[in-house]
Amino acid sequence: MINIELPLVDTDWLANNLLESNLVVLDASVPPVVPGYVSYNGNGCFSAIPGARRFDYDQVICKPNSPLPHMMPTNDLFEREARKLGINNDSVIVVYDDVGLYASPRAWWMLRAMGHTKVSVLNGGLPKWLAEGREVTNDFLDVASGDFNATSAGNLFCDFEHVLGALGDPNCQILDARSNRRFKGLDPEPRPGVRSGHMPSSKNLPFPEVLDGGVLKSPVELRKIFSELVSADQRIITSCGSGITACILTLAANVAGYENLAVYDGSWAEWGLPSKLPVTTD
Repeated sequence: MINIELPLVDTDWLANNLLESNLVVLDASVPPVVPGYVSYNGNGCFSAIPGARRFDYDQVICKPNSPLPHMMPTNDLFEREARKLGINNDSVIVVYDDVGLYASPRAWWMLRAMGHTKVSVLNGGLPKWLAEGREVTNDFLDVASGDFNATSAGNLFCDFEHVLGALGDPNCQILDARSNRRFKGLDPEPRPGVRSGHMPSSKNLPFPEVLDGGVLKSPVELRKIFSELVSADQRIITSCGSGITACILTLAANVAGYENLAVYDGSWAEWGLPSKLPVTTD
């Protein structure tokens, strides 16, 4: 059995530990909506890392009947679905996606928010695994039920009221992972009826800036990026279009050494709706 608590593991580590009895590998792929990002498992092709199970937070492990995409579910729903995947309290979990590093950080953060700290993101995901010629399968693993217990771990996800209260708070910095043109309101939002612009006092860090292709930049590079935007004692709240790429920034901040982190679950899909929530393009 293995027992690690790392935010990130590489393909060598996963290959060397793939047969460990308490390892759980989760495919958390979500089709990308960001221009230039493509899923490997599309157009009729499919591959999975051996032993992988499908962690579908877009349609299954999410708040049902919500007008907002893939919102965090209740503890009970999360626990029930996690047990179906054979997740146990002593499981060491590795999550990946089929873009490289896109959707998997949200699954990582969801599991942490439910009290499970032994979870890591596979750096480079399925594309890197395939590029190295490693073994794949054409199906997900069927497993017996697990004993996972979901316990909320602080405010790792926050709502619009929490974010509204953080605007202008010197102890908090909101980082927006959307493109600079969307942040400035120069490009329209992809969701109909959503306003353009950004939250007052938020700063823009487009998520590709923390990546080197499909892998995360080094801790040294990430520390430099974040040190220019936030101070070491500030709480970082990340936001994006719908709460997926915000988690890439959260992962990057964690790797860079920041610990006081939260993700705005509704992100711009909620904040940008017609309402009294403040929006600026300055």
